[in-house]
Amino acid sequence: MSFRTLAACAASLLALSTGFLATAQAAEPLKTSDLSLSTGGPMPVEQQALGFDHADLTFKILPDKKAIEGQAALTFSAKAPLDKLVLDFDRVFTIRKLAIDGKALKPSAWSNPEGRMTITLPKRIAKGKQVTVVVTYDGVPLEAKRAPWDGGFVWSKAPTGEPWIATAVQGDGCDIFWPCIDYPTGEPKLVDLHITVPAPLVAPANGVFLGMTEKDGWRTYNWRAKTPNTYAIALDVGPYEELTASYKSRFGDSFPMSFWYLKGNADKAKGLFAEFAPMLDFYEQMIGPYPFRDEKMGVVETPHLGMEHQTINAYGNKYAKEAYGFDWLLQHEFAHEWFGNQLTDVDNDDMWLHEGYGSYMQPLMSQWLHGDMEYMARLNQMRVDTKNRFPIVSGKQLKEDEVYNADRGPGNDIYFKAANVLHTLRTLIGDEAFFRITRIAVYGRDDPKPGNFTPRYLGTKDFIKIVNQVTGKDYGWFFDVYLYEAQQPELLQAREGGDLVLRWKTPKDKPFPMPIEVKVGDKVVTASMADGTGLVAVGATVPVIVDPASKVLRRQPYLEDFQAWKKAKDDAAKAEAEAKKKAEAEKK
Repeated sequence: MSFRTLAACAASLLALSTGFLATAQAAEPLKTSDLSLSTGGPMPVEQQALGFDHADLTFKILPDKKAIEGQAALTFSAKAPLDKLVLDFDRVFTIRKLAIDGKALKPSAWSNPEGRMTITLPKRIAKGKQVTVVVTYDGVPLEAKRAPWDGGFVWSKAPTGEPWIATAVQGDGCDIFWPCIDYPTGEPKLVDLHITVPAPLVAPANGVFLGMTEKDGWRTYNWRAKTPNTYAIALDVGPYEELTASYKSRFGDSFPMSFWYLKGNADKAKGLFAEFAPMLDFYEQMIGPYPFRDEKMGVVETPHLGMEHQTINAYGNKYAKEAYGFDWLLQHEFAHEWFGNQLTDVDNDDMWLHEGYGSYMQPLMSQWLHGDMEYMARLNQMRVDTKNRFPIVSGKQLKEDEVYNADRGPGNDIYFKAANVLHTLRTLIGDEAFFRITRIAVYGRDDPKPGNFTPRYLGTKDFIKIVNQVTGKDYGWFFDVYLYEAQQPELLQAREGGDLVLRWKTPKDKPFPMPIEVKVGDKVVTASMADGTGLVAVGATVPVIVDPASKVLRRQPYLEDFQAWKKAKDDAAKAEAEAKKKAEAEKK
């Protein structure tokens, strides 16, 4: 055999082995892309041209395989002429068939390399016309590692051994298990859900129950929901039993309350269910009518902590008791029916409208139930837990992770700091104006009644505009410091003779004419601080207490000292635990 022949043979073997490796690599299942793992941000222009009219979603849940089979029939209206449809959809799924208006397309008509599926339409869709795409698919969806803080499916087992399954996709978006428009403003007007599960499992879901059928060991549950938040569409499957009752509203009507709980938890479930009606009383009195009364108020026990899934809120707080007399997790997630599902933020940058108001509802309910001590105690703990590393609002379109991740954005400050900002706003303008502003923000009107409002979008600038309209004053300075700057305003104090001299110090020296109360002996006086400074005659009177009722959120150096001490202590404990774990591993 010649050298040339030998070389040719070697080249052929190399090509063969390379081809084999390439085929093997190609056969490896695709992983969820970074694009699918994010949600929000600037919306593609192709999606801006879509009105989402209807999503008819069919799912078959295969617990043994941790897989699903799905079909999504999606109807859109064209806001502009369309040549392509662009949908967000995790590339891990195999698309078995895709049809446009009943006509199957060849696989060459669509592509989905990075989780943004682009479909070339057979013909242009004129402005104002509808188009329906049907996607038939199957696969193994993303599994959540730490739900609800990361997104995906939770495949668990109930204590009695049956499959216990839930979705929690706020952090990663609806595209984790169905093709959608993965943006806050991508809500479909109507959603039909058909969920098939192994009998005798139960699958409660969003909206109104339309019946269940059973055949060959499988059950199919049918539900219909109007205008659900994109990440609020949820699958929950388990050996559930149901508690139900009718709530008689202060508005003169009634609607159903339901709680799906794991079998074996009946006694604990009855205790939690007893909190439903008083909680509704609080919200309907303090905020306004429950927005989804034509469907239901629903809660389901889940293998993760919780999430604001519209009319089927996820509850996983394990029936924990706390000193304030109600379950904070249940109450917080339920707050999102008003602040998240009825009022939906325009962009993730406005998420404080969901989480800040949602968190403020726990102190507010404590005040409603038990008075000021518990209200202030809750707010104080939130103040202690505030980080002040990033502004609550950036003024830019953001992805969800850029808001919730404390290394990239405000993180928990959209909960805790924002709740204290709302407290400060309330004390500044008074209850009448504050709750009127809240009603208009949520319902679009000051006189909400069942049937006279619809779900709406709201941004930070819209909220500020409402504040200014209701009060008749320009409170831009208030939000410019509290929302758009990371650091809180600091009140500098000095004594000059018998006077207490006050001055607000703000980032970038922004104007901040926040009035402040000072208790001098047994008398409370108010420094107007119109130009950011004030003077209070105190003489030799004691005590002198600035902001005695804790009305104003402001920088407190002693809190920063405590936070630094606590962080050092926690870091040391963590390092010690890791060293101990490493030493034990080395012994083995």
